[in-house]
Amino acid sequence: TLNAYTIWSERYATEIFDAFTRETGVKVNFLRFPSGEVLARLIAEKNNPQVDVFFGGIADAFVAGKKEGIFEPYVPLGAKAIPERFRDIGGWWTGVAVDPLCFMFSTAFLRDHGLNAPESWQDLLDPAYKNGLIMADARTSGTAVSRIFSLVLAMGEDEAFAYQKRLDENVQQYSKSGAGGALPIARTQAAGGIFFLVDALEMQQMGYDVTISYPGEGVAYGVEAMGLIRGAKNPELGRKFLDWASGPSMQRLYEEKKIHLIPTHPDVKTKNPALDMSGVKLLDLDIEWSGEHRMRLVDRWVNEIVR
Repeated sequence: TLNAYTIWSERYATEIFDAFTRETGVKVNFLRFPSGEVLARLIAEKNNPQVDVFFGGIADAFVAGKKEGIFEPYVPLGAKAIPERFRDIGGWWTGVAVDPLCFMFSTAFLRDHGLNAPESWQDLLDPAYKNGLIMADARTSGTAVSRIFSLVLAMGEDEAFAYQKRLDENVQQYSKSGAGGALPIARTQAAGGIFFLVDALEMQQMGYDVTISYPGEGVAYGVEAMGLIRGAKNPELGRKFLDWASGPSMQRLYEEKKIHLIPTHPDVKTKNPALDMSGVKLLDLDIEWSGEHRMRLVDRWVNEIVR
């Protein structure tokens, strides 16, 4: 049996791991937590690892974890076909999906308040959103860390933190996981927030009327990655899974199973217009830099914004 941590939703992870079991006969036990929580667990379990692979975590968590000595480098068989910007050439992590950040707002809230969907980071400071925004908590959520990176890229670090202080006045709550704030917004208990696109599209798929938009200044995107755990109890099963998951057949499951992620494999095309990023300004994040500064920026966020 392969043991895994994932940040993917129960539905997504089950589709992927079940397909692996069908094709290889290897059973998978998985537990899901937000990125920051997986990282904390892996560090705490370093001397007695409980899992063999971490699947679907944001790449900066892998870079941060590499420094902590929790990963084992392995270049999966299919990785060479994946563009180098989506993987670590030393095999510390391999990216299997791209997921941009977006604004997701309750369509009813926008309509009732005569508002257009926000198209700038500054729009979120509108007093109409007072106490109406739900944001993820950077202490536990990779979505939140990507949000901080987006702001730093779009405005520079000090300006980004000054902005987040102002933004905090409109925030109703900071949710433990990135996806955690999506349902309250979809059910109009809150106005909107910043999410990974995958979570916003999941709300639409569930039939909720939410509006997705993007800031003109640009957003960062997460590279969802996978890697082998150092000292894993079943390293050969871990490598087998990474080999399988780096090939195009795994990423073809996204379209087939309505998993709203953008493939990293050049042979896998997506037909979903919601995943077409040609009209969105995507900010390229240096993943090594992001991994090195992750903890520092989270600490600064806690000290200056949450305190």
